Amino acid sequence: MSREIITIAQMRAIDAAAAAQGTPTQTLMENAGRAVAAAICDRFAPRPTVVVCGPGNNGGDGWVAARALLDRGWPVWVETLTPIAQLTGDARQAALRWSGETSLPGEHRYQPKLYVDAMFGAGLTRPLEGQALVKAAMFAGDAANVVAVDVPSGLNGDSGLPIGQVWARAGLTVTFVRKKIAHVLEPGRSFCGDVAVADIGASEDIVAAQKISLRENGAALWLSQFPWPAIDAHKHRRGHVYVASGAHAHTGAARLAAQNALRVGAGLVTVLSPSDAMAENAAQLTAIMLREANAASDLVKAAEEGQALLIGPAFGCDGTAREKLEAVLKASSRCRLVLDADAITLLAPLGEDVVRPGDVLTPHVGEFERAFPGLLKASATRIEAARAAAKRAGCVVLLKGPDTVIAASEGQAVVNTSGTPFLATAGSGDCLAGMIAGLIAQGMESFAAAAAGAWLHGRAGEALGPGLAAADISEFLPTVLNSLAPKALQRRPLG
Repeated sequence: MSREIITIAQMRAIDAAAAAQGTPTQTLMENAGRAVAAAICDRFAPRPTVVVCGPGNNGGDGWVAARALLDRGWPVWVETLTPIAQLTGDARQAALRWSGETSLPGEHRYQPKLYVDAMFGAGLTRPLEGQALVKAAMFAGDAANVVAVDVPSGLNGDSGLPIGQVWARAGLTVTFVRKKIAHVLEPGRSFCGDVAVADIGASEDIVAAQKISLRENGAALWLSQFPWPAIDAHKHRRGHVYVASGAHAHTGAARLAAQNALRVGAGLVTVLSPSDAMAENAAQLTAIMLREANAASDLVKAAEEGQALLIGPAFGCDGTAREKLEAVLKASSRCRLVLDADAITLLAPLGEDVVRPGDVLTPHVGEFERAFPGLLKASATRIEAARAAAKRAGCVVLLKGPDTVIAASEGQAVVNTSGTPFLATAGSGDCLAGMIAGLIAQGMESFAAAAAGAWLHGRAGEALGPGLAAADISEFLPTVLNSLAPKALQRRPLG
């Protein structure tokens, strides 16, 4: 399944190109409305259903959906915000083909059990008003029984943000051709509920012509690059990850990262530890190696030996930590750096020529604000902020959150939608950074490694669910990896 995410302008261009190729816009509307009805029938048993139609094409899709439901024997009626005589274009034609019961809002005497929000789609640019506002407020209070056409009315399709003070919510949203930004970025993603994407007749050639550089994260995007071991693999061929530890009493984050680097497949993982933390780290490490590292030159040596070096988790922000980080950044090695947490704070504010193209920054919102002051506020979305940061820094930027965005300096970006709120716990980000470092060490390109790490991290969190603690995440990685592995490498039952 293709996972491109499109803007409203791209959707309009796709519609126009499909019409130019010979698919009338009325046919596209017919296909869209029937797709909505099919999605409803797949999810719900027949029940009293009202389709609330707005004045434009979103409403036209609703008129078609109502007709398709009626044809399937559903008890369905239409409430139109605009009298049919005042409708124009394809929406008017769709309304004229409706033979069922029609009313203006509030006139119908029956109580619906299901609502179809076909008032306004992703292209809405102004706050809801009048009966549309009243209906949206009602839909927001009963989202589980609302199906939205394209997006819940009142959301901006290009940002996922509400346009006014009142907006609808839905348990199911049916959109067309591809997901829009509102379907993957918070808060829109939560307001949309489950999202179904329907084909309405626009060819793949038309979509490809849009040169889409934004995608929803998923295995299909990077699985072909995943570093599965060959039959003759040994540990030295599977990459060496170094993880810089903090001082005494600040070592757990580095160990969490190191464990996840090992679990994701790195052949060798070494924790670089200050002298005062050696005993502390040694007491809790087994397969992960330990090396004393007090001076900046010790980290530079590790960078010369390894394929990936992770610096940041509980690393410290004092002068010694800064000296070590700056020395590594100035060293001429091919080792890729994953910079997280304290390393990002040490670099803030971050400009050009500080990190290298293959390096990865993994800030949460607070760290991002410190590294790139004002950029989030100045950007329309988290996607644009991450892209701008990646371009400025010249590396891969992973902006963490419930809608994590991974951006490359060239403009390519993905939005990660795997995960669970239970991942919002101490140490979770350290695990993610370790996974990314582990994948890079095995030869995966940095952008793909960041995307894969984010998805694996989210899926492991989903497998854990309530009660998740960061120390558990690596234990569930084998299950997630097994689901992706080639058959010859998958886990085999005993016996």
